[in-house]
Amino acid sequence: MRAPRLISLVLLLQNRGRLTAGELAEELDVSVRTVYRDIDSLNSAGIPVYGDAGHGGGYQLLDGYRTRLTGLHADEAESLFLAGLPGAADDLGLGEVLAAAQLKLTAALPAPLRDRAGRIRERFHLDALGWYREQDSPPDLVALADAVWNQRRIRVRYRRWARPQEVERELDPYGLVLKAGVWYLVAAVDGAVRTYRVSSILRLDVGEAVFERPDEFDLAAHWRDYLAAYDARRLRLQASVRISPALLSALPDRLDAALVRAVEDSAGPPGPDGWVPATVPLESVELAVPVLLSLGPDIEVLAPGELRRALAERAAAVLDRYRSADSPARPVDSPARARDGDLSSSAADRVASSPRAASTPKP
Repeated sequence: MRAPRLISLVLLLQNRGRLTAGELAEELDVSVRTVYRDIDSLNSAGIPVYGDAGHGGGYQLLDGYRTRLTGLHADEAESLFLAGLPGAADDLGLGEVLAAAQLKLTAALPAPLRDRAGRIRERFHLDALGWYREQDSPPDLVALADAVWNQRRIRVRYRRWARPQEVERELDPYGLVLKAGVWYLVAAVDGAVRTYRVSSILRLDVGEAVFERPDEFDLAAHWRDYLAAYDARRLRLQASVRISPALLSALPDRLDAALVRAVEDSAGPPGPDGWVPATVPLESVELAVPVLLSLGPDIEVLAPGELRRALAERAAAVLDRYRSADSPARPVDSPARARDGDLSSSAADRVASSPRAASTPKP
């Protein structure tokens, strides 16, 4: 690893000019003492690196010196496809490789283009992770990525939603997809292409057997089709609703994209009070209730009746809990009481709809 680090050190000085030992150590993820030793090694090899002591000092290359060691090796060239996703590159074990590739690419550019690339990096940043989420970094991701790349058949123990929850599968891994900070594996099992959440893989065994990946398989096209089919499969409950003008203008911030599109496509003319009729596709009555209630009184469900009653019962249970601000707290009621308890007529007529029908794919 020392030779690549020495090359990276030279390229850092070539691209950025004067850098202190501390700055070099931070960039190369080594100690300052290691930087000192590397500088001595470069000088011994005839690379004109010199240092200035004191405030504003640091190391730099002799004016006019430029290295020609800018050729990318295979791993570096491949890592450039992840240049806008440093978190993904780190997850796949390519963080250092990507940094080296970017250094070499920058060093190979003429000075005006190199400066322009630097300004772009300073002014634009891509953060592909969804709000309120942390990066999903499964422990087996690097080994899984290696199996995908080398077309090695794998055996996994997988935790799923259906029963039995833990199953074993032999898979041909076709590709990996990073969706809103969550990694998914697209793989063939018994001739059918399925999608698996990587963090739900409990055990991974990479075999020696090599499979043939179909030449016509397009990972991006498959993922688009999968998402469309998933939305069609999960959003099976059609709810007729009335939406207030205030909520209508805020829909993109309150509902996921599939629901917003559905409302826009089905919206009718506003009524005398300005409320707009529309149809909202939802997963089920059980999952729709918390989604709809979180939107408050700016939406009213007209049908189906089962969903309207479930919303009224849940709203009545909440109202009963907070009816008297002076009453002492009581143990949380069971779901059965929420269903069978005394309902107020006003609560029965109020319904709501929620920020996001948020659920992740359940392969």
